[in-house]
Amino acid sequence: MTKKQKKMLTRILIAALIFVPLFAAEHMGMLELPAPFVFVLFLVPYLIVGWDILYRALRNIRNGQIFDENFLMCIATFGAFAVQEFEEAVAVMLFYQVGELFQDYAVNRSRQSIADLMDICPEYANMEVDGELKEVDPDDVAVGDIIIIKPGERVPLDGVVIEGTSFVDTSALTGESVPRQMSEGSEIISGCVNGNGLLRVRVSKEFEDSTVTKILELVENASSKKAPVENFITKFARYYTPIVVVGAALLAVIPPLVYGGGWADWGLRACSFLVISCPCALVISVPLGFFGGIGAASKVGVLVKGSNYLETLAQMDTIVFDKTGTLTKGEFNVSHVYPEGISETQLLETAALAECYSEHPISQAIKKAYGGPLLTERVSHAEEIPGHGVKVLIDGKEVLAGNSKLMEAGDIQFKPAADMGTVIYIAIDKVYAGSIIIADQIKPESKEALKALKASGVRHTVMLTGDKAEVGEAVAKELGMDQVYTELLPADKVSKVEELLAGMSGKSKLAFVGDGINDAPVLSRADIGIAMGSMGSDAAIEAADIVLMDDNPLKIASVIRIARHTLGIVTQNIVFALGVKAIILILGAFGLANMWAAVFADVGVAVLAILNSMRVLKMK
Repeated sequence: MTKKQKKMLTRILIAALIFVPLFAAEHMGMLELPAPFVFVLFLVPYLIVGWDILYRALRNIRNGQIFDENFLMCIATFGAFAVQEFEEAVAVMLFYQVGELFQDYAVNRSRQSIADLMDICPEYANMEVDGELKEVDPDDVAVGDIIIIKPGERVPLDGVVIEGTSFVDTSALTGESVPRQMSEGSEIISGCVNGNGLLRVRVSKEFEDSTVTKILELVENASSKKAPVENFITKFARYYTPIVVVGAALLAVIPPLVYGGGWADWGLRACSFLVISCPCALVISVPLGFFGGIGAASKVGVLVKGSNYLETLAQMDTIVFDKTGTLTKGEFNVSHVYPEGISETQLLETAALAECYSEHPISQAIKKAYGGPLLTERVSHAEEIPGHGVKVLIDGKEVLAGNSKLMEAGDIQFKPAADMGTVIYIAIDKVYAGSIIIADQIKPESKEALKALKASGVRHTVMLTGDKAEVGEAVAKELGMDQVYTELLPADKVSKVEELLAGMSGKSKLAFVGDGINDAPVLSRADIGIAMGSMGSDAAIEAADIVLMDDNPLKIASVIRIARHTLGIVTQNIVFALGVKAIILILGAFGLANMWAAVFADVGVAVLAILNSMRVLKMK
């Protein structure tokens, strides 16, 4: 409980301790005093518990903001005092403040998961100056500087580990419970917590461009992007409150004038009408529900940039995926080796030597698969043949390494490979020596993610890729995609998404999931853009509406369930609050509901709606 909440609770308890004996004495006929004295006695607990409501109402009137819940509470309780219903005036204010306290506590609970995320911001970075470690502001560290991260410290800036080995806790960013191992050459992101090893890191991004800064910006801006239903409630309250104030005034004046007498009775009905009509249950519980949804998503490592995106996601039934880096790892690795007449190791060694001067990802994959030392002096007369491969001399023998065109051009009899991926054929002195398959591996969770999306109600799954048809179609078939488009340029991806959007009807929404710079235009064009936050490009993260902090596509189904659960709870709150208020307003107008029923219609409904909103945070 915060300091502010403790103060409020103390005021409520003191006011209650004074009010309850007065209330009992009044109803037992023990308070036989003139009305002015009784008024003063009840005024004491009223002012103790409600002075801040009176202050806020006066301040808002001075600033031109008249019709709010503070104003309604003041008018209603003043009216109760005017018709000498002193205990009801105090009870309304007391229970209203109980509701406010409960609401404040609920909001803080909903904010907690996001507040925890705000703690990832580092306060300093360690730099070595004249042989000593010095704590400096992360803003003062430049790209290329070397920083030292001690055991247990939070990583202040993005960079590459140049010395040391350690495990880092990424749970605050990605939701992953298992620490990641870092060693020389590993990319490390700000906001993580270092384990038990000392790390020296070369900074790759300035603080303002770092992962932690971007995440905090996303979180801070999330509440400004309201869902349509939130905007509706805000506008509704703006017009609704003046209408009910006028309605209460008419209720207090017209019936006594028309039917004669009964001013006190109709005045009390008008006061009850005002208390009942207070829109705080709607104004608080609806945004609280959405805020809880954003908090629940952040717990599983998903950043939602606004409640409007939660509402859109709840209506999404078509999802489009980029392939590389989204459904696949985006890393080329040797998947199969098929030697002919030589050993697998010899084939890999020959291919690695042939590719030893190349920095192409495919060449890197072959060298990584071989893993042994490469004596480049064994290689001579290296010649790259564009669109075909390479021709080199290794230990005096002519080696061809490349695609089928290279084999055909050299009149080599070879066995075509049917595997998915890029095929490198090897020939030594005009004799076929085998083939090596290099493929981008499908993420282990991708297939499960597609099944989970179908189970959550997504009707149509599509994959877009710049890869060749046979590669793209093989991946789509393995994952169970409904549709695939291959050999696309970045502009073609936008066109395909626009075609899909044009074919949609009603409230159906389309989401696009991507990670690369070339995905940014498509992420912006889709109804909702989802980016990979760990390995994804800055441009993709900036353009997206939702960011998966650990690049796990399985999280999409989780956040869809959170979004739909949130929207369901918000709808329940609206229907419940308006329904109860409408019934008790009608009863109050006909004198069938007293001030106590009014208190339930206001405070009781608000508390129940807030409790309902908090269920989002408990969602598994």
